[in-house]
Amino acid sequence: QVQLVESGGGLVQPGGSLRLSCAASGFTSDYYTIGWFRQAPGKEREGVSCISSGDGTPYYVDSVKDRFTISRDNVRNTVYLRMNSLKPEDTAVYYCAAVGVRYFGSCLDAQHDYWGQGTQVTVSS
Repeated sequence: QVQLVESGGGLVQPGGSLRLSCAASGFTSDYYTIGWFRQAPGKEREGVSCISSGDGTPYYVDSVKDRFTISRDNVRNTVYLRMNSLKPEDTAVYYCAAVGVRYFGSCLDAQHDYWGQGTQVTVSS
């Protein structure tokens, strides 16, 4: 089955940068949707960014637009989330998630069947 493994989290000062990685395996179809979610203590899980084979367009939640960038390396089957200008409110556990279907339009609200273990991102001075 599909497996996702996140890495790259850590402690960073406000204004700093991190790059998260999600190594994916088990996809056998050309149809897929994969993205990043985050959850802070006491808050609901939030879709951060996603990309689908449906339209191939990256989507971002408004709070991270112009700061975060999602990308993928098809050879290594890895998806990345580059996070710049980090703010304390970005502190959360970040999860990689995927599903073997395609979407046209925003995939931030799509159902994701497969989840990684999560990686902690802490933004603090």
